[in-house]
Amino acid sequence: MRCPFCRNADSRVVDSREVDEGQAIRRRRSCSACGRRFTTSETMVLAVVKKSGVTEQFSRDKVVTGVRRACQGRPVDEDDIQQLAHRVEESIRSAGAAEIPSHEVGLAILGPLRDLDSVAYLRFASVYRAFSSIEDFEKEIAGLREAIGGTGGAAETTDTADAADAADAGGRAD
Repeated sequence: MRCPFCRNADSRVVDSREVDEGQAIRRRRSCSACGRRFTTSETMVLAVVKKSGVTEQFSRDKVVTGVRRACQGRPVDEDDIQQLAHRVEESIRSAGAAEIPSHEVGLAILGPLRDLDSVAYLRFASVYRAFSSIEDFEKEIAGLREAIGGTGGAAETTDTADAADAADAGGRAD
């Protein structure tokens, strides 16, 4: 590491600390030539390899943007989206690889998004997996119902509510 004051290439580390929840290391250094101290910050760069072979730096903002688009019009808080993006980044970084294929980023998003909002999950999955037919949606919905552990409890609730509304309307008409 070059000293920013005298440009000498030799310095020694005086102190090291983790910052940003362990995502970066802050080092306090001392120049062996001029004796002045300076601080450096080291962060692990995580690269995403796209289908085309192009490599770019991982961006949590891109995850947030994609999830926010899938959640548009849904009752999902911005904090929930930010937490999901944080969990996705943590799971990708925990793999320990410096480069990760873009499809693995998508897979890392799908799990937490399914837990957050099933409609947003279907929207995201339809784009991520390039659904091309109604059958693709039907298969994904069947898998989602299996994962949730029911076969359409929401539809049964709606039918019960409709029956109660019809009974109320009939009672008032008499």
